[in-house]
Amino acid sequence: MAKERETLSSRLGFILLSAGCAIGLGNVWRFPFITGKYGGATFVLIYLLFLVIFGLPIMVMEFSIGRASKQNIGSALRTLEPEGTKWHLYGPFAIIGNYVLMMYYTVITGWLLSYFFHYITGDLASQKGAGEVGNYFGTMLSNPGSMTLWMGIAVVIGFIVCSRGLQKGVEKVTKVMMSCLLVLIVILAVNSLFLKGGQEGLKFYLKPSLKHIKENGLFNVVFAAMSQAFFTLSLGIGSMEIFGSYIGKERSLTGESIRVICLDTFVALMAGLIIFPACSAFGVQADSGPSLIFITLPNLFNQMKGGRFWGILFFLFMSFAALSTVIAVFENIISYWIDVKHISRAKACVFNGIAMFLLSLPCVLGFNLLSGFQPLGSG
Repeated sequence: MAKERETLSSRLGFILLSAGCAIGLGNVWRFPFITGKYGGATFVLIYLLFLVIFGLPIMVMEFSIGRASKQNIGSALRTLEPEGTKWHLYGPFAIIGNYVLMMYYTVITGWLLSYFFHYITGDLASQKGAGEVGNYFGTMLSNPGSMTLWMGIAVVIGFIVCSRGLQKGVEKVTKVMMSCLLVLIVILAVNSLFLKGGQEGLKFYLKPSLKHIKENGLFNVVFAAMSQAFFTLSLGIGSMEIFGSYIGKERSLTGESIRVICLDTFVALMAGLIIFPACSAFGVQADSGPSLIFITLPNLFNQMKGGRFWGILFFLFMSFAALSTVIAVFENIISYWIDVKHISRAKACVFNGIAMFLLSLPCVLGFNLLSGFQPLGSG
């Protein structure tokens, strides 16, 4: 007799878990700097349009595949495809995509955990000026031992949570992290809104201007907004199907998708309210790419009154955002091994924990010991 499939204990669990998969570095790292690069409020409006016309229907489709098959993307299409078709060939590639995503996502999650820890100890808060903060970041990247340690911590946390099961582990922990994340982001946003000199950043973020489209080119702005809509919702690699497989048929997938997208968008928009006024208040650019989170913002926190406290809260928030995605994608990978390979959850977690650690090492070492190894050129 087949083992009964695990289910989520509540509707709230489904929404927060699905949103947790979507909410991550795309919202609070990529969204602010790409918004700064492509024109502030104008870019935001175009981005919101693509969430509605592309993001919503694709999320409904991914949830529907999961619910109809009661399986993850690795085997769902084989169950649903018409006889004689080859849709199932996409399944393994989607699972591989989840592994590839986690190979670098766990590394960046490790950076965030490291920054959170070093703000608590005071080491990071003592760095003054962009030069010192930049050197701190560079030193971290050049240390393979430290990078490996924090990446390993991220992997271990993710798989320990998944090993406890869907309800007692994944759902329970995600509920706590997402609740804390939402509280933290509101506190941080309110603080930024009251920073002296932050009004110009707020104006750039909230007041549309066609000037920015002319400066960047309409095609570039549209393409960036469309790409961000896909990236922020974790669409295209089957990450969301698994959550559809845990939801009952009495619920509207369109309604649930709208709720997940609204929650995801709320976090992204609030991240902008944190970053743009802060950058304006301290006279720095908000389009400084990946360095925005790891160099620019720590430098701002270290200039602020009570900056160590705000740095702790910010990187705790960032760690929750990243870990919620790590746990959700790990659950997708674990479910594949349970459904397709028919092994226990515990064995799947141990095997994949070791595999993910090893697979992430090239990304870690690519910043230091293997930095000179560039088989495809330096770009």
